[in-house]
Formats: sequence, structure tokens, C-alpha cells
Amino acid sequence: MRHQKQGRKFNMAPDHRRAMLSGLACAVLEHEKVRTSEPRAKEVRSLVEKAITLGKRGDLTARRQAIALLHNKQITYKLFNDIAPRYTERSGGYTRIIKLGPRAGDGAETVFIELV
Repeated sequence: MRHQKQGRKFNMAPDHRRAMLSGLACAVLEHEKVRTSEPRAKEVRSLVEKAITLGKRGDLTARRQAIALLHNKQITYKLFNDIAPRYTERSGGYTRIIKLGPRAGDGAETVFIELV
């Protein structure tokens, strides 16, 4: 039984799921606004929040942890130099989810996830 288990499985293997979430987090940090399904947005929100918190720390260890989380050095550079300095006074809640309605093909609830 899956009582009190955190996170969604998305009907994917763990490696595939981690890669999908990492790629989506990179897309949010690169474009600052991404359209996706609601469960994916809710799951990727925690990754983006953790990455921005690492960016606010700014030390070498945080930079290495962010590279391990995002798997993209260019996005990590943007995170530490452009995105994180905007949120120095804010202590969390760096993302916003805006509902858009059901997708035409399969009826999945779609949302925009964006940086505040």
C-alpha cells in the first residue's frame, strides 16, 4: 500500500520521471513561463523552488548541487546570476500556477507555471 508516500509516479520509470522533471524545471527557469499539465506543474514546483533557494545561497556547494539537480550548466549560470538575485528578500513562493482549462486532445487540466 502507498500510504503516506510523497510524489507522483506519472506512469514512468524513476529515471524517466527524474529526467522529465529536470527538463521541465530547466524550461521554467529558461523561459520563466511554461504551459504543462497540472500534476506535472505541481510536482516541478518543488524542484524550481529548491533550485532558486540554492541560487540564493550562492556558494560553490550550492552551485554544484544545482548542476546535479538541473543537469544544465547554462541554466545554472542564469539561475545564479539573473534569477536568484531577484528573490533576495523573498523567502519562498517563487512560482505561480495559473489554471487554463482542459486540453483539447485528452481533457487533461492544463496550467501555466511561471516565476513570480
